[in-house]
Amino acid sequence: MIDAIVFAITIVLPNLFLMGLGFFMQKRGEISQTFIDQGSYFVFNYCLPALLFFSVVDSEVDYSKQIVLIIAGIIVTFILFIGSEIYAKRFIRAPTDQGVFVQGVFRSNMAIIGLATVANAYGNIGLSIGAVYMGIVTILFNILAVITLSRVSKSIDDTWTTRTIMIVKKLFTNPLILALLAAFIYKALPLPPVTGVIHTTGDLLAAVALPLALICAGASIDLKSMLHPSGLSMQASIGRIIIAPIIAILVGLAFGLSGVHMGVLFLMVASPTAAASYVMAKAMGGNDILAANILAFTTVVGMFGMAIGAAVLRLLGLM
Repeated sequence: MIDAIVFAITIVLPNLFLMGLGFFMQKRGEISQTFIDQGSYFVFNYCLPALLFFSVVDSEVDYSKQIVLIIAGIIVTFILFIGSEIYAKRFIRAPTDQGVFVQGVFRSNMAIIGLATVANAYGNIGLSIGAVYMGIVTILFNILAVITLSRVSKSIDDTWTTRTIMIVKKLFTNPLILALLAAFIYKALPLPPVTGVIHTTGDLLAAVALPLALICAGASIDLKSMLHPSGLSMQASIGRIIIAPIIAILVGLAFGLSGVHMGVLFLMVASPTAAASYVMAKAMGGNDILAANILAFTTVVGMFGMAIGAAVLRLLGLM
């Protein structure tokens, strides 16, 4: 019991400390919105791609054995998407709220919170497996997000053709997906290992990725939104913090996952709502205030849910 609790605290607390540092520095005026925006851009476009590329290139993990994990993750995503779509159509009237609610439930913050927690739990092996999982499921996230948010568009030019073009463009300009594709191609070809100056530079960029991302995430927290959630944001948060992890565990058990694979599935799915959900909701005409409320509440409270779930799974010998 004690070991399970210590394990859960060990993998979640460092992330909370770094997010708390970012929040503290922002409140003291030591971090500006410009720094947050530029830091987030730097992480997303340079540091995280370096982290993903070198974690895959350096890894000895057999990625063909991760197919079951990836299929389980895809099924979990579809269950959450379809379930939240049905709920939204039945209980939520405003189209501008429906897509934001659905996205808040099914789309988790895998790239920052998920990867950081997996790295804390399992080290480089977990990071490599988590990177591949994230790369595949991120593609699905983007497609489903465009589908659910497109219901609010009133533009004549917005058709399924233009939406498809937007999805393809997003996928093939996403630095994280490009980094993973480059890593797989490099491993598949008979090329020498990456060493020397290039690898050292990549390691330095990779080392910056998760700490800076967590600090920026903490500095972005809107305490007012978090402490005064609306009814809809609370419903979406319950879906993200409670229902999503439970479904992940049930699907993982159905596929016979355990150990690192169950841990990666749970931590990736149980992560708070993705920061990109707010940006996408705002860009596509959704209720950006609702998106911000969901993001703020799940970012903090979801971390404790991850810790509780990890402790239980560890106690049961599943993670």
